[in-house]
Parts: sequence; C-alpha cells; structure tokens
Amino acid sequence: MPRPTPTFQLLSVQRTAGLFPNGATVSDLLGAMKNPPARRSLQRWIAQLVAEGILEQEGEGRTTRYHLIETMRLNETPPRQVVAATPVEISVSSESDTVRDAVRMPRIHRKPVGYNLDFLRDYIPNRTFYLPSSARAHLAAIGDAREEELPAGTRARQLLGRLLIDLSWNSSRLEGNTYSLLETERLLEGGPGGEGRNARETQMILNHKQAIEMLVQDAEQIGFNRYTLLNLHAALAENLLDNAAAAGRLREIAVGIDGSVFHPMEGPQRIEEAFDLLLRKASKIRDPFEQAFFAMVQLPYLQPFEDVNKRVSRLAANIPFIRLNLCPLSFVDVPQRDYIDGLLGVYELNRVDLLREVFVWAYERSCARYAAIRQTLGEPDPFRLRHRKLLGEVIAAVVRARMDRQAASTFVRKESLKLTDATESHRFAEMAEIELSSLHEGNFARFLIRPSEFAAWRAGWK
Repeated sequence: MPRPTPTFQLLSVQRTAGLFPNGATVSDLLGAMKNPPARRSLQRWIAQLVAEGILEQEGEGRTTRYHLIETMRLNETPPRQVVAATPVEISVSSESDTVRDAVRMPRIHRKPVGYNLDFLRDYIPNRTFYLPSSARAHLAAIGDAREEELPAGTRARQLLGRLLIDLSWNSSRLEGNTYSLLETERLLEGGPGGEGRNARETQMILNHKQAIEMLVQDAEQIGFNRYTLLNLHAALAENLLDNAAAAGRLREIAVGIDGSVFHPMEGPQRIEEAFDLLLRKASKIRDPFEQAFFAMVQLPYLQPFEDVNKRVSRLAANIPFIRLNLCPLSFVDVPQRDYIDGLLGVYELNRVDLLREVFVWAYERSCARYAAIRQTLGEPDPFRLRHRKLLGEVIAAVVRARMDRQAASTFVRKESLKLTDATESHRFAEMAEIELSSLHEGNFARFLIRPSEFAAWRAGWK
C-alpha cells in the first residue's frame, strides 16, 4: 500500500494555499513553499486535501486553481456553509499502520504481556529520543517559542479562558465523556450541568478545570516531581475513586486495562521505584516536546495510580509548554480511536510510532487554533506581568470579602501603596479598579474565585 502523507506536509500545503485568496495553481504553490517538494508529490498531496474537503478544485488542466475552503467562504456572498470535518482516523505512516492493525486484532489473537521495566530503564535522557530531530524542530517552529524573557505561564494565562474549556472538554471526551463543547463551556462558567448527564461526567470536567488552573497558577513551581504529579492526580481524581484516600497516592492494588492484553506492574514498592525513576528521567529531558511526549508514553504505561492515569499524562504533557510559554496542547479534534490505539501500541508492543503521530498531529491542531486566538489578544502588558500576583490577590480579596464599590476602592488604594513608586501605585490602582468593573461570570475563574463567591459578591456590587 502507498505510504500515507505525513501530517506536517499536508499542513504546509494547506497553509500555503491560504496565502492565495483567489486560488493557486500547482506552480503558485511550488513557488511559495519554503521547501518545495517534487511536483508529482505536491499533486498527490493536493488530491488528498481535495478528497478531505480542505481544498476545492476550480477548472481543469494547467489552469486548475485550488482554493482553501475557509478562505473561499470568507470571500463569498452569501457565505457558503463548508466546514472541513474532523477525520475519523488520522493519516499515518506505514509503520504506524502496522501498529494500528496489530492492536485492532481480536484480543484472542494478541499475546498477553506484562510491564517491561527495561522500556523505561533503557531510555537515556537527551540521548534516547522518541521524537526524531525533524519532528522536534517542526514542533518548536509552530509552538511559537519566544526569545524575550517572560514569566513562566504567561502565555497559558493569556489563553486561560479558552484553554480551560478546550482541554477540559477534549481530555474528558477522550475518556468517553458525553458532554458537548457548549455544555462544557456553560458548566465551567458556573452554569448547571448538561441535561441528562450523570454526576460522574460533570465531576470529571470540573476536576479538569481545577487541575489546569493549578498548573497555570503554579507555573513557576510545577515540574516532573512528586509534588506536581501527585497533586495533579488528586485534582483530577477528586470524588471519582471508590477509595477516596487513593487520590494523590501511588496505587497499592493491581489494576487492569479494558480492551487490552497488557498487565500493568504490581507491588507497591516496585511501582514507587519505577515512578521515581520515571520522574528522574523526565526531569532531565531538555527538549520540551520530547519531555511532553515521554510523559504521554511512560505515565500511562506504568499506571502509577488506581485510575485517572491517562488524564494525568495528558495534563502533565502540558507542563513544559506552560513553563516555557509554548503553545499548550489541548487535544483538539483528536480521534479517540487513534489515541487509544496509540496507547495500546505502547502497552502491548512498546512501540511509540502511532502515538507519536497522534501527538504531532494534535500539537499542530492546537497551534493552529491558538495562533488565531492570540492574534485577537495582542501582546501581554509588561506592567501587568510584573504585578499579576498582587493584582490577583487584590481582586480575590475584594470578591471574597463581598466589598461594595466604596469599600473596594479604599482597599485597592491601600494595597497599591505596596508599590513604592507613586506612578506605578496610581497605575496599579487604576488597573485593579478596571479589572473589578470588568469581572463577569465568564472570566472570574482565573483569580481562583469560586462561583458561589462570585455570585455573593456580584449581588452586593450591583
């Protein structure tokens, strides 16, 4: 069978086509691409994008032009309702197809396997790489690494409102959660749970919100250490485990994997030793993308907790992105079947091929989404960055004390005097008062304010 086109090559063609609002010929595309492929290869990739509904063909022969459908829609009157559908499966390489075929065989034909500690032991940080250098360079380019020094978590805080919704929904969706995106958004803004949804699904999404806020607010302290991983598990597992005491603790019981012939490691001491080894290796990895993918591979493979291991790995993968102000990974549009098949390849074959292509595809998708969002946000205000901690404390204190406007104004002026420079003090007070006046049900969560606290304060503020 022909080798499927790697996702990044298709994305390159798609982006180049977007530069031509009136459509582009094959020659136009070849001339505009930074590293143009052979003409025949480009024609094959274009045909695939046309078949997937991403490009539209106009004309025939040498004058044929190809339009990026989203671009056409923006320039037509009346607008056409053309939307590129999320693929049922991600287009992957022949190596990944081999993994996919192997893990989709009936269980009776798959050989039972146990945890292979050598799979972890043999990984040498900064010498062993699950992601090839070309993939790491590609992800670094689209992840938008910046040269200027910014406090850890700046980019994630800038995107927090959208990230809370996207990552909470997509990570829960990969667990089989049936909430819609709009229901998730309403719930996270303090609204009621989705109609017909059970309490477990509601709790799962709220736990994601709490865990994401923890990572973003503590961006300077988080890392691949016990403090971060155990507290991350505790947040994600709250009120979801049969044994409530197991939240934030390594497991002491045997567990199984539904739909798999893989049997995770057993024995509390062995699990603890392997967990510590995993953290030591992860913390030494210098490349943020390799570090993120290492977490997505090794954490669920070890199954260090009684449950919620995959959720921990997906959020832990964002640790280096949050700390280094790279685009976050929110698993936008990732097909559940491909993600699970990728994990089964790790569990049963110790092969990362398929999961790696899912990871790269998912990060490309996330980057495209947040690049558009960031364009509307502009660059962060340096003054706000310097004083964001004090600002957060002041806003939260006003809300929790249910201050009215007069009391809040007095309190803000008093707190602003902590800045000894008179000009900065005045500017801080003005910024805080504007922030208080702008608080609404869709943005108060970034100050770690509970819905009940906001509602009680808002009633008196009005």
